[in-house]
Amino acid sequence: MTVAIREAVAADAEVVQTIEAIADALLVTALGAPEWPPPADGTERIGQPGYVLLLEEDADSSAVGFVHVVDADGTAHLEQLSVLPEHGRRGHGRRLIDAALDEARRRGYSRMTLRTYADIPWNAPFYGSCGFKESIPESGFHRQLVEAETELGLDRYGRRLQMTILL
Repeated sequence: MTVAIREAVAADAEVVQTIEAIADALLVTALGAPEWPPPADGTERIGQPGYVLLLEEDADSSAVGFVHVVDADGTAHLEQLSVLPEHGRRGHGRRLIDAALDEARRRGYSRMTLRTYADIPWNAPFYGSCGFKESIPESGFHRQLVEAETELGLDRYGRRLQMTILL
């Protein structure tokens, strides 16, 4: 199997949004969540300050996953990691994390943060295996994320937490 990771461009917006919607269905099932926010608009996601990296698999170069990192108060914040479930368990999530961390270092960031569910195996336990540690939301941006999650009711499906890795 051959994989390539590249920065997403505007033409990738629809595939990014589709990957997120399909991958979120797995999380929604695991959480038993009858209501879930729709995927972010792909064009808006790609247009935000930061970067979106796409992972393409095999000769047909079809995108099977992406990672979205936003610039937040001078910190790289991992906003979304999605891999199509039928392409899961092949190391693609870890490849995307490694690529996101490398790009953050290249851009001069000193740390990366994220918010996730504590008890879903492919959430906090996975990120912990990548070197992320539980941390406290200290910046205004991170506190706003906690408020937005509360407004969306995401905490009713399990404990949410912030994690950070130093680069």
